[in-house]
Amino acid sequence: MNSLTAKAYFSGFELAHDTYNAISVASNGKVYYVLCSESYDIGGQMYAYDPATDQTEWVADLTDVCGEKEANAIPQGKSHVRFYENNGKLYFATHIGVYEMIEGMERLPTQAPNGKNLYPGGHFLSYDLATGEFEDLALAPDGEGILTMTIDRERGHLYGITWPLGYFIDLDLSTKTLKKVALVSANGEAGIPGDDYRVLCRSMLVDPRDGNVYFSTAEGDIFTYQPDDEGLTKLENIDLRIDYFGKYDPKHPGSMGYNWRKIFWYAPEQVAYGIHGNSGYLFRFDPKAQKIELVERLTSEPSRKSGMFDQFSYGYLGFQLGPDHETIYYLTGGPIYIDGKRVKGADQIAKGAAKGLENLHLVTYHLPTLTYHDHGPIFYADGSRPTYVNSVAIGADKSVYTLARFDHQGHEIQDLVKISL
Repeated sequence: MNSLTAKAYFSGFELAHDTYNAISVASNGKVYYVLCSESYDIGGQMYAYDPATDQTEWVADLTDVCGEKEANAIPQGKSHVRFYENNGKLYFATHIGVYEMIEGMERLPTQAPNGKNLYPGGHFLSYDLATGEFEDLALAPDGEGILTMTIDRERGHLYGITWPLGYFIDLDLSTKTLKKVALVSANGEAGIPGDDYRVLCRSMLVDPRDGNVYFSTAEGDIFTYQPDDEGLTKLENIDLRIDYFGKYDPKHPGSMGYNWRKIFWYAPEQVAYGIHGNSGYLFRFDPKAQKIELVERLTSEPSRKSGMFDQFSYGYLGFQLGPDHETIYYLTGGPIYIDGKRVKGADQIAKGAAKGLENLHLVTYHLPTLTYHDHGPIFYADGSRPTYVNSVAIGADKSVYTLARFDHQGHEIQDLVKISL
């Protein structure tokens, strides 16, 4: 199997830490991304990469564009969502980047150091591609971050799931009215393991035909919502408790449970395609017929042969439809073999993290022809491996962009990586 080479870029942010989802290619051809921060003093930073010049440029400090530069509060440390373009603007949301360890778990801080104020909550934001201006659209309720987001372009709504409690929120862009609808699953990631803890869905789907929004839960249920609804409605004829996905205890941390990991709308078939993170199974979701069909195990070729799950305990978020609107691009894991023996990781961990080291693979899947292709493992020029990869964006020339860890002057950071096919 051939291998691919990843080119790493240092954007200039020494504190850059793991980013999930927050990278997208805009209509102007530039790649916009957020580098996250674990600092109590400096928030996450937004950048743009221009393929025409092969240069990165700083765009903004997330805390500043949220109007909190002088708030003396825990900063806007990250964005956990993609950029969604509509009418010349990019829409996205902010999230907290620091946590307080309470009873061995990462929690929303209840105490802030050095006299700082507590986290004010995540923001829905827009960025005008023509003028470079930001607009602060809304603040999440109760000091919660915004973990998950999607857009209904036709009807002008942004939807989010907050962290850690997991409120479903609905922002009407025409009126700038934010509605806190309901908790999506027990007490979310603020709950007590074994009782009311539930890992929260990281990807939502809008059916453009009727505006229905769909998300999953750790128990494997699928819920829907419309702007006129007073609450959330569970689909009664369908669920994700599928044997091939594995068996999970949704009350305990350490996996995404029966949640789908990532999902998108596929217009030619008027259905959605999603991926279950741990098992790597691609599935087809028809919301009208309330039907799910397994399509293919979309993991790397070595993973398919070994039958093993990926080492990242939640599965990978680097799953997206390409610019041809036909090809899925998936950055996933592959086992490492030394002297013929597979390198094993931990059996279980209590959060979303890597259980052990594995190779990064690029897998593509052409939907019209059902063609699977593992393009091979990905390495930096020095032979080291990109790790903690949970995002993907594809350029018009089919260059693949992500955010990955690498060594910069003796210090590990996470920054932009470009993979050319």
